Amino acid sequence: MLDRTSAKTMPVSPFVLMLRALLREDTGKPLMRFPLGAMQVEVRALGDSLWALIRREGQGGLALRLAYLAGDFQASKLASKGNEDARIAVSSALGDHNITLHGGGAALENLRVTVRFTPVADMLVPFMPRDLYPLDANDDPLGATGAVEAAQRGLNSGLLYFRIDDPGFGNVLYFQNLTAMNPYYRATRTAPDGAVGGIWPELGYLLPSPAQSGKSPSHPLPAGREVVLSDAILVFRHEAPPHERESARQFLQMLGIAYTRLEVPVTDYRDWVGRAEQTARDLDEAPEATIRHYGHRYIHPYTDAEYPDIMVQMSIVQALHDWGKWREEPHPLEAEFKAGLGRFYDKKLKTLRRYLPNVGDDKDKDAVDSWYLYHPMLNLGKLALDGDRQARKLFLGSIDYGIKAAHHFRYEWPVQYKVTDFSVITEVAGADGRGQTDVGGIYAWVMLQAFELTGDKRYLDESRAAIDAAMGLRFNINYQANLTAWGAAACMRLWRITNNQLYLEQSYVYLGSFFHNCAIWESELELAVHYRNFLGATVLQDAPYMAIYECFDSYAAFEQYLNDSGPDLDPAARMLIAEYCKYALDRAWFYYPDALPEDAIAPKQRPTNGHIDRALSFPVEDLYVDGQPAGQVGQEIYGAGSAFVFASRAFHRVEGAPFLLFCDHFLLGLDRPGEKALRFQLAGSPGRDARLSLIRAGSAGLPEFTLSAHGGKALRPRHASAGRIEYHVPADATIELLW
Repeated sequence: MLDRTSAKTMPVSPFVLMLRALLREDTGKPLMRFPLGAMQVEVRALGDSLWALIRREGQGGLALRLAYLAGDFQASKLASKGNEDARIAVSSALGDHNITLHGGGAALENLRVTVRFTPVADMLVPFMPRDLYPLDANDDPLGATGAVEAAQRGLNSGLLYFRIDDPGFGNVLYFQNLTAMNPYYRATRTAPDGAVGGIWPELGYLLPSPAQSGKSPSHPLPAGREVVLSDAILVFRHEAPPHERESARQFLQMLGIAYTRLEVPVTDYRDWVGRAEQTARDLDEAPEATIRHYGHRYIHPYTDAEYPDIMVQMSIVQALHDWGKWREEPHPLEAEFKAGLGRFYDKKLKTLRRYLPNVGDDKDKDAVDSWYLYHPMLNLGKLALDGDRQARKLFLGSIDYGIKAAHHFRYEWPVQYKVTDFSVITEVAGADGRGQTDVGGIYAWVMLQAFELTGDKRYLDESRAAIDAAMGLRFNINYQANLTAWGAAACMRLWRITNNQLYLEQSYVYLGSFFHNCAIWESELELAVHYRNFLGATVLQDAPYMAIYECFDSYAAFEQYLNDSGPDLDPAARMLIAEYCKYALDRAWFYYPDALPEDAIAPKQRPTNGHIDRALSFPVEDLYVDGQPAGQVGQEIYGAGSAFVFASRAFHRVEGAPFLLFCDHFLLGLDRPGEKALRFQLAGSPGRDARLSLIRAGSAGLPEFTLSAHGGKALRPRHASAGRIEYHVPADATIELLW
């Protein structure tokens, strides 16, 4: 007789109850056992599924469904290959499953489980249950209690981060390598949208299946063709964290472990210098790029569309400034675009307004998104710190209003309000019922800029107050990716200034929320085969697309974060940031219309956002992980600063040398020990690779080079042509270059 005690304490699915009953009744021998650090893994056939039971003595564990057969099956142990702990063959009326289990880790145990399936016939997939169930010390899925900290958002990484409190099994990160399932998604016309998650205690991966709306699925898995159904990586930590900062640090560490077990995609060299030069020409010459008001030249936000606004103007001005410093000569457009900045300043309110005074009646001239108030100030602050007097005057002339807004909203900003009286237009976002939760991060950075400019401790106190107010948001701190990145940078800078360890730890909360909102997989869904999305962050916490502006602005924020960090920075955080920036340099190229086939670009844009001109070197705003046509929002001229930012960070001039140096990692200083010698260190992590190129500058050919890493033997190039020589080097290497 089945024991039905305590089954009424929570709503559960039939699969939970059946697993509970099967575990209580099972007395047979397991198919196999093997150790995983302080845990034991046991593989058992239970009912209509094959399971891996992962236990720590006296502390409960997990039941991981390896295969759902919906009927009788035969499982047999095969000889392991390489470092595998187990290889299992499963035969059933459905076809053949091939399952591998591969453990690893000393400090942080981890287990990778890959399930491959070959159907016996063209197979329609109507439903598969989830695969992960917490267990108490008595193997009861209804007896374990805990909490889910983070689950997959949309088409971002297929991850689940949770803890089992009773019994004290600890922290678990479950990560699905969604890249491996691309053939399944393409065959069945499905997408893993929110596929990893669940309701306690039924968690894990829900294999996507076509919608059941009165008709059966019509896209089968082809008979005889093997596909991956699951490629799960589980990482374990035996102690649950005491607070959000430690939870975020552990998340980054565990995500770092999962990341190192992935077969990550390769990147390609991108000529961002050439792209920047073309972009500057188009900004200057294309009539669709700019418009004149009050005798000054202003930038259209989108191609020949929308009214000039201060965020757009400052984004391009600051990027051009960086480009001019890199060129060692200011670009004339910087001064031309700066000349009209004063028209955005409201002398009565003492703040920068979003629009010019003559904006059309179709706009609410008083409306401002909370982050829109501070981002132009951030870029003004950069210019001011570089000695720009006009920028300093506008920055300091606006700072008190920015503080007044922060005090009015008690550091909890709404989505949109009126600058005249702070009356709220839109209080919260529909997706999560919160306001712009990470505005405090960019506000804190702006206050630190003011502190650096003036030495006034009031600004330092404001920065601390904003960061302190956001504590407790945990993984909900991300509203917009680049704001979250600047929040992390502000925390790191606060730690350097105050020596208060709490701010270093709080930076991990911002980073954890940022990487939770990334797609750590390479999609091949629909039109996504034409571009790259790996490690891209979706623009908002609920947005369906990745955006170029947030991409390069996050890149710039992470440069500051790494510059302020040191040996105390958690290695996993360093690695993930370095990898994000590396992939940004490659991925961002595909926002440009000329890098995409014509049929991958949306034929129409939002009604107010103009059109897309493939001949112009301005990026589209939006790329989609699910392969929707790119550029549905529009061609984003204010995103054109990406080329200037990437070129000025990833390419390095060497005085007197006939070449440029490119590296897809940030460099920690350039030392010139001799006339034809260069020494520098890469800011990446051990075990990761970096791409380093020497590129001809001018008409002279490239000289002969000798390049070595960590004082070792000379390295051989991976690519060589008349104009570029490329090396692959360790991402944390100290490089010596002689020519």
